[in-house]
Amino acid sequence: MTMTESAKVRHPEKRNRPDNPIQRKPSWIRVKAPTSQVYRETRDIVKANGLHTVCEEAACPNIGECWAKKHATFMIMGDTCTRACAFCNVATGTPAPLDAMEPENVAVAVATLGLEHVVITSVDRDDLPDGGAEHFVRVIQATRHHAPNTTIEILTPDFKGKQGAVESVTDARPDVFNHNLETVPRLYPGIRPGARYFTSLELLHRVKRIDPTLFAKSGLMVGLGEAREEVHQVMDDLRAADVDFLTIGQYLQPTPKHAAINRFVTPDEFDSYAAVARGKGFLMVSASPLTRSSYFAGDDFKQLRAARDARNDGANGAE
Repeated sequence: MTMTESAKVRHPEKRNRPDNPIQRKPSWIRVKAPTSQVYRETRDIVKANGLHTVCEEAACPNIGECWAKKHATFMIMGDTCTRACAFCNVATGTPAPLDAMEPENVAVAVATLGLEHVVITSVDRDDLPDGGAEHFVRVIQATRHHAPNTTIEILTPDFKGKQGAVESVTDARPDVFNHNLETVPRLYPGIRPGARYFTSLELLHRVKRIDPTLFAKSGLMVGLGEAREEVHQVMDDLRAADVDFLTIGQYLQPTPKHAAINRFVTPDEFDSYAAVARGKGFLMVSASPLTRSSYFAGDDFKQLRAARDARNDGANGAE
């Protein structure tokens, strides 16, 4: 077994879980296999720069559609996570040391692809003193240098609440700071055992306190057994933290060792969630069975910016 393979051995928490049968997907969730030439070109650029994408590592169902439009979410700090969340398909184990060339490689790939908007996420790196915050900063800075016209969205872990981590990443001024709550508080012990709901909520609130001009974004999965009223409460919590953009998508079980799907939420229910969220004051809401944090993030960013401009114009006109 090579060092890389050894690092990707599953934690006992995943390996010892009982199997949960994978349910057949309803018609509104099925997607076509990726076949386009642009998809292959995007894949080749990612591989040529030795990069990881959450599109591949998390087995995202939208990879064919997004890569065909040159939308990719880069996953930094390796492909091995220090946590073992019950919903996530990324390998867990002991990560390799950080790649000092990764910030430059990500930036070059962004420039080569000609991205207008890029999403940069990461595995959890609880082994690092700052949780990987400084590495995020270097990636943002390198991308600004190589692709100055590209807007940058980051999707970060909670950095294990390590002091100064959120501040340093916020000070690097990404255009969107995303951190997903993932599920309702009641389900955290089984679904996201390495995290704490209020730690994640406070992270988002801190971002807005440090720099109110940054867009704050968060996402939820549904279909894990949450009650509708619990989702509404999470919306209230996020608005109290001044979060601007909410995404809601269907949880899809990656393997039998992952959390079982409680049910498939219907498209009409997603529309209802979106209506409630808009009523609670989010600037932007994306809610559908296939919605993911970075799904059409560039198009959403343009709408998000336009929505804020419209709100500000309305506020100024009322004075």
